[in-house]
Amino acid sequence: MAGEAASQPQGRGALHRVSGGCHCGNLQLTAHLTRPPADWPPRACDCDFCRKHGACYVSDPQGALDIRVRDERQLARYAQGSGLAELLLCRRCGVLIAALYQGAACLYGVVNAQVLDERAAFGVPQQVSPQTLSAAQKAQRWQSIWFAAVTVRCGGAP
Repeated sequence: MAGEAASQPQGRGALHRVSGGCHCGNLQLTAHLTRPPADWPPRACDCDFCRKHGACYVSDPQGALDIRVRDERQLARYAQGSGLAELLLCRRCGVLIAALYQGAACLYGVVNAQVLDERAAFGVPQQVSPQTLSAAQKAQRWQSIWFAAVTVRCGGAP
C-alpha cells in the first residue's frame, strides 16, 4: 500500500513501500523509499528508447529495490546507448520495468515509475538528458542517485 511504512533489513529503518510490475505479472517489484512518493519527482529520460516506452524513473540511493521474475525465459535484458545499463523488459507483455547498472561495489537500479501501482503519488516528472553525459559521468551519476540495495530473484511465484 502506498506510504505504508515497512521495516527493512540492513539498518534502513522505516521506509515507504511501493510496488508494481509488468502487465502480465511475470516481472514484479517492490521499492522501499526513505521519503514519501510525492518527494520523488520521476526523471523522464529524453533518449529515443525511453521516450518510446514513456519511461520516467524513480530511485532512492538510501532505499532498496527488490525485483522478482516468475519466468526468466520471459525476461528481456536490453542495453542501448552507452551499453552500461541493462533495461529489464517482459518478453510476454513488452513492459519496461527497470534499469540496472553493475558497479564495482554493488548492483544499482532504477524503477520505471509508470509500472508502479502508486505512480500518481509521485511528483511531476522532470526532463533529464543523460545522453549528454560521457559513460564515466553516467556511471558516477547512477551510483549517486540509483538504488544501491538491489536484489533480483528468479523463479517461482512472485
